[in-house]
Amino acid sequence: MRFFRRLLAVAAVAIAGFGFNAGWAFAQNEQFIPRLVYRTGPYAPNGIPFADGYADYLDMIDARDGGVGGVKITYEECETSYNNDKGVECYERLKNHPPTGASLVDPLSTGITYALIERATADKIPVISMGYGRADASYGAVFPYVFTLPATYWAQADAMIKYVGDQMGGLDKLKGKKLGLVYIDIAYGKEPIATLEKLSQKYGYTFLKYPVSAPGIEQSATWLQVRQQRPDWLFMWGWGVMNSTAIKGAASVGYPMDHFIGVWWSGAEPDVVPAGDAADGYKSGTFHGTGQDYGAVKDILKYVYDKNGGHTTRDKVGEVLYNRGVINAIYDLEAIRTAQAKFGKKPLKGEEVQWGYEHLDITPQRITELGADGLMVPIALSCDNHEGNGKVRIQQWDGKHWKFVSDWIQPDRAMLTEMYKESALNYAKEKGITPRECAKVM
Repeated sequence: MRFFRRLLAVAAVAIAGFGFNAGWAFAQNEQFIPRLVYRTGPYAPNGIPFADGYADYLDMIDARDGGVGGVKITYEECETSYNNDKGVECYERLKNHPPTGASLVDPLSTGITYALIERATADKIPVISMGYGRADASYGAVFPYVFTLPATYWAQADAMIKYVGDQMGGLDKLKGKKLGLVYIDIAYGKEPIATLEKLSQKYGYTFLKYPVSAPGIEQSATWLQVRQQRPDWLFMWGWGVMNSTAIKGAASVGYPMDHFIGVWWSGAEPDVVPAGDAADGYKSGTFHGTGQDYGAVKDILKYVYDKNGGHTTRDKVGEVLYNRGVINAIYDLEAIRTAQAKFGKKPLKGEEVQWGYEHLDITPQRITELGADGLMVPIALSCDNHEGNGKVRIQQWDGKHWKFVSDWIQPDRAMLTEMYKESALNYAKEKGITPRECAKVM
């Protein structure tokens, strides 16, 4: 009996040891992505669908493909409430997650992006600020670990001016007109100001600014100004509850909704549905399609929702911000896949994923393979170009759906490249950074 008990004890230790080692071995074949999300707070209506789309795509890839290159994708959400300090705390808590640490980070906040740039660069963890953040970080020679694909706020502002010029019969018709910007008075909202001021000098329009204090619930004074000054066209850089409040405010003073154009973070269902009929005709920028009629989205329904999974309800799949989360996930996994081709099909470190991002080339053929035809456009990055020269499109809300009302608009890349470079080099001088020589980066 004593021998039998000893045998059981040895067996238990062996099993425990095996379980530990098996778990350790399993973890060694996982690629970890920290998820900085905000499912609470004033911006939750916009943060939730984005987080849902991103997570659902990762779950689909694990279920359908077994991960990327045989490496399972794992993630953990950390609630930031769109607060900079909380965002930094989340990053610090998750950046050393085993086995290789965070492979990248998606802040989903311009303020958090600003707060993480120096930290993440020192940690060699790529910061993916997809369509937000510091526009000058597009100049990769100074910002090696920040990526701004597919287009920046500066690019979008230029595209909006091109669209307005086209609606008026030519950019020369902007001379003498009044164009205004309603913006949340934080770093994010201020991003397009330099571009719109530069273009006002070029085209001769008067640029009017209407700052709104965060979170943007109180706007009565703003719309009194708009009613008095009556700009010919109005742009908006808002987020969360500010957007629907602004749309209602515009309607209350009789501002023509088809002359009111929001940034792509002010152009989703949570921005227009709460405003009801007042939102009909409102426009916004965008860089992707909406709806469920894409192979990648259909696979999410098949491999996740049909299996009683998913982070939201089936009817929410395909909405603007949900699909934007999907696209962000596609970018991240394609960068990992690209890096695997060089470093091997294994969990990768942040600096290896950074290489993958700098060599990311999502061709039309690859988009078809991804099941993303019509959902996204081709993009190619390099050492000195972390934006990828993406295009912008204008969409309009008809009361039920978003519909494209413009072709793809190519921003003035020559002008923007010089603006990025000049601003980035000033940052480098201020921080004592020696820019990389991209010609020598392989």
